[in-house]
Amino acid sequence: METNTWLLGPDEEGRASLTVTEVVAAFHRTAAALRGRVRAMGHRGVATFYVWHDAQAGQLRCSTGSVPPDALPFGGLYAASDDLDAIVAEFLTDESPGFVLWSDLEDVENQTEQAETGPEIPLRVWVSDVGDEAGTRPGRR
Repeated sequence: METNTWLLGPDEEGRASLTVTEVVAAFHRTAAALRGRVRAMGHRGVATFYVWHDAQAGQLRCSTGSVPPDALPFGGLYAASDDLDAIVAEFLTDESPGFVLWSDLEDVENQTEQAETGPEIPLRVWVSDVGDEAGTRPGRR
């Protein structure tokens, strides 16, 4: 199974028409459908569906991959979360989606300085187990 990534980046009007409840329900339905597809394909092993808010791009992103939640392909720190509502709410209430101050952008030198000044705040990522044993592990849906 390969990793696939999708994004949700509606315009201001589209974003205003969405609710946390609707978006969360859609992601839960998506996870359930993916779980069915993975089983139908006969995939044996781990598969994870995951969602995060990419504040820099102003998008809500989701992906699937044949990796466990602790090995997702992010370049920085992330924390698996069961709180999809908070991630979606952060996206929907972002007043300046995709707008990042120049001073907030990080380069290699800033990352070294940041390591010296304190820990990085991990990216929150909602994870759902959609592999062949989905639903059998506690705390994952």
